Order: sequence, then C-alpha cells, then structure tokens
Amino acid sequence: MRQFPPRRIVCLTEETVETLYLLGEQDRIVGVSGYAVRPPRVRREKPRVSAFISADIPKILALEPDLVLAFSDLQAEIVADLVRAGVALHAFNQRDIAGILAMIRTLGALVGVAERADQLARGFEHRLAKIASTPRPLKPRVYFEEWDDPLISGIGWVSELIEIAGGEDVLPKLRFQQAAKDRIISPDVVRVAAPDVILASWCGKKVVPDRIRQRPGWSEIPAVANDRIVEIKSPLILQPGPAALTDGLDAIVKALWPEGGSTAS
Repeated sequence: MRQFPPRRIVCLTEETVETLYLLGEQDRIVGVSGYAVRPPRVRREKPRVSAFISADIPKILALEPDLVLAFSDLQAEIVADLVRAGVALHAFNQRDIAGILAMIRTLGALVGVAERADQLARGFEHRLAKIASTPRPLKPRVYFEEWDDPLISGIGWVSELIEIAGGEDVLPKLRFQQAAKDRIISPDVVRVAAPDVILASWCGKKVVPDRIRQRPGWSEIPAVANDRIVEIKSPLILQPGPAALTDGLDAIVKALWPEGGSTAS
C-alpha cells in the first residue's frame, strides 16, 4: 500500500532534491538524478537512478517509491513507463520564477509540510524583492546563451533573474518560449542587439569564451570588445529551483556589477 505523505520518493531532476533537503525532508528521498549535486552530500547519500531524458526503470521500481517527481515534457517517456508500471508520479513544468515558487509550495504540500514550504518560498520572494530594489546605475544590456550550436537564448526564469539583478535582457520576448527549439537564434540577432554583457551556460559543458569572441562580426559587440563574457555554471542557473534563486542570481549580480554588486541574504 502506498504511503501518503509519501515516505519513499525518487527525484528525476535536481531542483526537487534541493527543495526537499531545504525542507528537512531528505530522508524521504531514495533515488536521485545523476545531475543532483545540491547539497553536495546528496552525492554520498542517495543512489543515482536517472540522467535527464533516460532512467533505469528497473532500479527505480526496485526502490519501491511511493512517489516519483519528474519535470517537463522531456521526461514524458520516463513518466509513461513508470505510470504503466503503476507508480504514483507528479510531473512539474515550471518555466518562470512564479512556477519555481509554486513548485516549492506544491512539493511541500505533497509531503505534508505545506506551512514550512510556504515559509521557504516567502523567504525567496523577500530575497528577490530586496535585490530587485537595490539602486543601480544604467542597466547593462545582457544576452544569455544557453547553448552554442545552435545558439539558444535563455529560458523564462533566467530572463527574469537578469532583470531582478539590474540588467536588461536584449531578447525579452523569447522568455515566453518554453521549448529550447523555439529559442534558437542566428548570430546576427545577437550582433544587432549589441549586448554589454554576455552570460553563457552551455547546459553541462564548459563555456569557451574564445569561441564566442571568434564568431564572425562579434568583435564589434560591446560585451566582446570590453571582455565581458561570463560563464555561469549550469547547475546554478539552468535548474528551475532554489539554486537559480540564490547562487544563480548572485552569479548574475556579480557578472553585471563586478565592482560592488551586493546580494541579499
């Protein structure tokens, strides 16, 4: 018989893992994604059962989970296999800051700690508001690159965080495109936009600034001419959870305001 609140949870992405640890509910976790690195001790404490678009279904079933937590349409095939095997599952699909905060509250309700989750979400809301209200000089224009071949611009929550940090996303309309394929752009779009800062996070592989500098016509872009190309590690910014609202946002602030970008605790 399944237990509710669930006592045995498998998390197929990192953000639900971090959220459960922050809620003090980590003992419920019996399996995690191989990308789960926050907090660092999760690598020692929890068995890895999946990548992002693939999973070891027999290993997950052997853990006898009461609940599996998934994310997005990219895990639809994994979800289908688990549903057919009779596993209870919740698939999140947050793509903006409001969605991240809703995920935290929903997850708290699922494990029976709704009030604690609400307090956690409120803390993040206060932090974001405090950083957003920090007086800044003129807003630097920012291009965020999520992938380099083809070029893919930043997803919704990244664009919002750039604005909270005091910057201006040069491609703001693309934030509403959930699928990466719908955020593919040509190099000329960035050249014409002429960002002051380029933030790059190539979704799991190391950013090579020289490749960015050497793109035809990009030498005239202010960010390239003034050597303002900054890598932000993907676990900090491309996971739609607490990491993005804390260390990810802090990294953006530091990139935009290297001489004194303060963040809120």
